[in-house]
Amino acid sequence: MLLKGYRKEIFRPACNPGFESVHCIAHLDQDISEVLPYLNAVLGGFEYVKDPPAVIFRSQGKLITVHGRKIAMNALKDDAEADKILAWLKREINAAWENRASIEPSYEGAPKPKVFEILKLLPKTNCRECGEPTCMVFAARMAEGAKGPENCPPLGAENNQRLAGYMNQFKFDL
Repeated sequence: MLLKGYRKEIFRPACNPGFESVHCIAHLDQDISEVLPYLNAVLGGFEYVKDPPAVIFRSQGKLITVHGRKIAMNALKDDAEADKILAWLKREINAAWENRASIEPSYEGAPKPKVFEILKLLPKTNCRECGEPTCMVFAARMAEGAKGPENCPPLGAENNQRLAGYMNQFKFDL
């Protein structure tokens, strides 16, 4: 077992303490830098940073970054959600470490959706029904995993299906 424990710190963002979501930093008891390329290979990290090593995951509007000595997460509902994600990551980290002999390490991030490919399938009305000021902003939010086809009310059934098909080739969920 590589990762035995951590100390969790939950806080509201200093830049906007009125936010309903919380952030979490888990300070790890062990340095897990060596497992990061294996974890990236197994989970398909959104981004891999080589120096210092870190794996970044994007899921459901959350950004989760695993560093050698800490794990950082944003946009969490509460302390319980942080505990659930940290327990899952601890299991994944230890499984990747134990199985590293049979895993090809990956030092690259996963392929990313292209904003302009998403934009091509949107109605381009800038109607704001999605909560964003323009279709371009909506496309950027969708590319980062924070929005989905279902968040665009004027999107027709055919383009909804095409957009969902395009996005399904990219990993966003943990």
